[in-house]
Amino acid sequence: MRRRIQGIPSVGFMNKPAPAIKPLQSRFRAFIFRKRRLLAAAALCAAAGVAVEALLPHEPATMEVVAASTDLPVGTVLTEDQLALVRVPEAAVPEHSFTARELVAGQQLATPVYAGDVLAQNFLVGAGLLAGSPKGTVAVPLRPADASTVQLLSPGQRVDVVLSTGNGFETSAKNTVLARGLPVLWTSDEPGAGPFAPPSGSEDGLVVVAANPDEAAALAGASSTGQVHLVLTAEGDAS
Repeated sequence: MRRRIQGIPSVGFMNKPAPAIKPLQSRFRAFIFRKRRLLAAAALCAAAGVAVEALLPHEPATMEVVAASTDLPVGTVLTEDQLALVRVPEAAVPEHSFTARELVAGQQLATPVYAGDVLAQNFLVGAGLLAGSPKGTVAVPLRPADASTVQLLSPGQRVDVVLSTGNGFETSAKNTVLARGLPVLWTSDEPGAGPFAPPSGSEDGLVVVAANPDEAAALAGASSTGQVHLVLTAEGDAS
């Protein structure tokens, strides 16, 4: 029988094998097995996220253009503090827009605009008023006999132009329709406003209409021949 010395383990106790340590690889496999459903769900979510990101459209390229910084009425002569540079997608930039405020400052609006509206040449008094018109269309200024007529008109409306000659006494009165359904391009409610306006101090307003060359020839000098009258018509009445 082996004798056990106080404080010293017996030889048999010292030779007892230690518990085996589970290899790291085995523990990792066990973890994967236990969490397999959770890991599979996470992998599917990641794959779905990658697929959605691939399908999302790329951020479009943008550019700076000039826009109105506040609501402005027709006839406004633009100043730089009424203009702002805004960034818009290149695909949404109107043709004939402006990229610098100094290109627009000093020009006059041919139509009212709202704050944020991107300005283009067709918004301004000038050649841009004929944008989209048939080839050969010209802008013809008319001074109606009744200046108050101008207050009833706005760009986009259509008018018949009637010339009245004679006074009904010495000369018999005669009315001649010079043109029908002409679109109004611009009106001047205030004397001296804009490049088409009459001289300062005149009480006569001015109206600019779009006309083909034949109509323009008939309208040229009409006010010196007789009295020009403008008759409002519906768009469908244009011929």
